[in-house]
Amino acid sequence: MGTLYLVRHGQASFGAADYDQLSDLGRRQSVRLGEYWRERGMRFDAVIAGTLKRHRQTWEGIAEGLGIGHEDVLPWPGLNEYDSEAIIATVHPGKLEKPDSPEMYRHHFRLLRDGLGAWMQGRTEPVGMPSYLDFLAGVTTALDHVRDKHHGAKVLVVSSGGPISTAVGHVLGTSPETTVELNLRIRNTAVTEFAFTPKRHMLLTYNTLPHLDGPAYEGWVTYS
Repeated sequence: MGTLYLVRHGQASFGAADYDQLSDLGRRQSVRLGEYWRERGMRFDAVIAGTLKRHRQTWEGIAEGLGIGHEDVLPWPGLNEYDSEAIIATVHPGKLEKPDSPEMYRHHFRLLRDGLGAWMQGRTEPVGMPSYLDFLAGVTTALDHVRDKHHGAKVLVVSSGGPISTAVGHVLGTSPETTVELNLRIRNTAVTEFAFTPKRHMLLTYNTLPHLDGPAYEGWVTYS
């Protein structure tokens, strides 16, 4: 039996012109996760990552913390995140102002929740995005690859909240509404674990932050 570790990227640049870039804290979160694993003798037999900048930067930080090179990674576009702006545009006509207050952040995520639900149920077609069924296939083919090629191994996947929650929802058979709630609660550099055999994946943990446990990391827990 193998173990699959899925890690959400470190804190990105929410509200900035380029969200797809780790913040300074996001990089520290990533390095710290690698350090935590190195302290426990963790080594991975294979690494798979989405192709967004924040995925690559997160893996580079983890590798630095582990004390290993970051070149040996399999890029997997099916593990890339959905386009949140395109999702929101299906339920909010017109340009949405960048959030700069708690209420605006809440408003943003209310719209995202509504938009995700509509997309997952096939009621909308966000511009420039695949259907939800195609998005799901991008995630499930990665799970199939792990089962087919890495039986008995320790495999790391670096991705985003959408694909990770989709993987969990797929394995558990949750409703679209439950998958959305899982998505909106996943934290930066959170670790989700599956045990797997050639036939199936089994959820062990979800959305854990063991590397940030302790007063030294107070204030390091983020959601964007």
